[in-house]
Amino acid sequence: MNKTIDVKLKKALTKNRYEHTMNVVKIAESLALRYHADVDKASLAALLHDCAKNFSCEELLAYAKANDMKIDPVTRLEPQLLHGPVGAVVAEKTYGVTDKKVLNAIHYHTTGREHMSKLEKIIYLADFIEPSRTYPGVDKLRSIAFEDLDKATIMALTNTIRYVSSINSLIHKQTVTARNDLIIKELKKNK
Repeated sequence: MNKTIDVKLKKALTKNRYEHTMNVVKIAESLALRYHADVDKASLAALLHDCAKNFSCEELLAYAKANDMKIDPVTRLEPQLLHGPVGAVVAEKTYGVTDKKVLNAIHYHTTGREHMSKLEKIIYLADFIEPSRTYPGVDKLRSIAFEDLDKATIMALTNTIRYVSSINSLIHKQTVTARNDLIIKELKKNK
C-alpha cells in the first residue's frame, strides 16, 4: 500500500469511511492474489476507490462540470453515483495516479460496466463484500467471490439491481449492461 497516499487520504476521509477503505484494501489484495491479478494495482485502486465519497451531491456535480465530465440523466438525479468517476479524476489530479487500469477500477466501482477488467471486478466485489457489510446473502457472496470472480460479480450486480429497484430508485444502465455482458459470456462459455 502506498503510505504517502494513505496518510493524505486518512485526513480527507471520515473515520468510518477510512475503516471501510482499509477493509476494501484487504479484500482486494486477497482477491488479486486468488485471481493472479496485480496486487499493487488492486491495493491502490481499493485505497482510492472512495476518495470522493465524502463530497456532497453539489460538490460532485460541480467537480464533474469543472472537469468536463458527461453526466447522464440518471446520474444527474442520483449524483452520488459520481463518486466513482469523480474519484478517478481526484485520484489522478490529487494523488498522482496515472495507471489507466487503476483509474478505471475507481471510476466503475459503483456501477460496473460492459467488458469489466479483472481489476474492475475485484474492486467492485471488494467494496461489496468487505467485512463491515451486513446485508442478506453477503456471506454466500463472500464465499463465491473466492471461487468464481465472474459468478460473484453477476451476483453482486443482481443484488444491486434488486435492492435499488426495491427502494424505487433509479438503476444505472451501466449496471444492467455489466450484468448482461457477464451473463452472455457465461452462456457462451457453457455452450
